[in-house]
Amino acid sequence: MMMDSVFLAELPWPEAQRRIAAGAPIFLPLGSTEQHGHHMAMNVDVVIPTAIAASVASEVGGLVAPTIAYGNRSQPRTGGGPAFPGTVNITAHTFSLLVKDVICDLHRQKVRRIVVLNGHYENIGPSIEGIELALDAIGRDRAADVTILRIDHWEMVRAETLARVFPDGYPGIELEHASVIETSMMLALRPELVDLDRALHDGPARFKPYDRYPRPAEEVPPSGVLSLTEGSSAEKGRWLLSDCETRIAEIVKREFA
Repeated sequence: MMMDSVFLAELPWPEAQRRIAAGAPIFLPLGSTEQHGHHMAMNVDVVIPTAIAASVASEVGGLVAPTIAYGNRSQPRTGGGPAFPGTVNITAHTFSLLVKDVICDLHRQKVRRIVVLNGHYENIGPSIEGIELALDAIGRDRAADVTILRIDHWEMVRAETLARVFPDGYPGIELEHASVIETSMMLALRPELVDLDRALHDGPARFKPYDRYPRPAEEVPPSGVLSLTEGSSAEKGRWLLSDCETRIAEIVKREFA
């Protein structure tokens, strides 16, 4: 039923108004349209935070705003960089202004509890700036009754779960682009968008500890996958998603109590 949806854009406006007036927290997922190897669709960073947001929103009586589907510039050491066709980059300045404008307009509509849920590594800094700019625009005094939570979903995975997923050692989130974590989550959420038979297994990347411009690092594997896809499974994806959903729900309930 349309009226039962947790997605803000799927509701008629009177129903959205009613839920917002009742205090529904609004989730704003942040994603990107970015290459994720030969074996996965380019909407990984949209699918994952949107699904987590929807799961948590259904538990806490929240609503999920439309996901921002374009992300801050893909970088070689965290996303493979801009050399791969299909990746659509926007600048940090544009991204932060987009986050600011959405938050400000939600505030205008009397939303006072917002969860910014990020699924793209390069969005971290610009999302922080967007929140700060929104608070500046609203006015720090006027924003006294506003609570904004900013969460990177991978930070919600427990150390014990990472140890189960990576028995030989966790390579770190930077190298996990299109690798076991994201592939496993996508196998659990949208298996039709994953084809492990097409994975090239040409990683892991071994980057120098610095960046070079304008010529990008040669260390990016040709596939665009920065670590390994071997060991990915829907079961591991469910472990990872369970951690994210459980811990974010706990945070939201505590912070918005």
